[in-house]
Amino acid sequence: MRPVAKSDLTGRARLREAALELFAERGFEATSTRAVAAAAGLSPALVTRHFGSKQGLRAAVDAYVLDRIAEQLRAVDPAADLMASLGSASANVFGSDPVLRGYLRHVLLEGSAASAELFGRLLSGARAEVDRLSAAHQGEGEGPDAEWAAFQMLCLILGPLLLERVMQPQLDEPMFAPDVLARRSAANQKLLLRGYYGHLEGKAGG
Repeated sequence: MRPVAKSDLTGRARLREAALELFAERGFEATSTRAVAAAAGLSPALVTRHFGSKQGLRAAVDAYVLDRIAEQLRAVDPAADLMASLGSASANVFGSDPVLRGYLRHVLLEGSAASAELFGRLLSGARAEVDRLSAAHQGEGEGPDAEWAAFQMLCLILGPLLLERVMQPQLDEPMFAPDVLARRSAANQKLLLRGYYGHLEGKAGG
């Protein structure tokens, strides 16, 4: 999908996009509604008109971010290689968008009620994907731990995002470059499949 030029966005969308970028760069607390309006080239009064408050603006940004993640997950074909498709979806969401990565990093590490709520919503989505994986392998032996599987999946996906600044110096290439993402995704798939469905390897070789 070709990105829409900012000049073509509605005032509400321009404010949301500006807030996403500034929250990603500075964090929520350090960003004023006046700064968001200035970045969007609009009057500060429009923040209140469209969102009611700074918290309302944040809620709109969260909803937008979650919808972008969900859009990629909806494109996953359960009839295809589901694990590989999930890896591709994760790469599409985070790999080419440092603003999205920066926003999630700030929100998830700030330790607020809003960060706990956002993580809870990500966790719900991860549980739905674990259910889809389990359904795809139903009848093939013991599946993942129902309580911890979604947490484990999120740790694999969000870990590099949260630790990007300390992990990057240990790597020779940008850690969200397409080839690096592909290799990490393949490693995650191997880890998850061997950990959750290791019995399949024995069957394949028998």
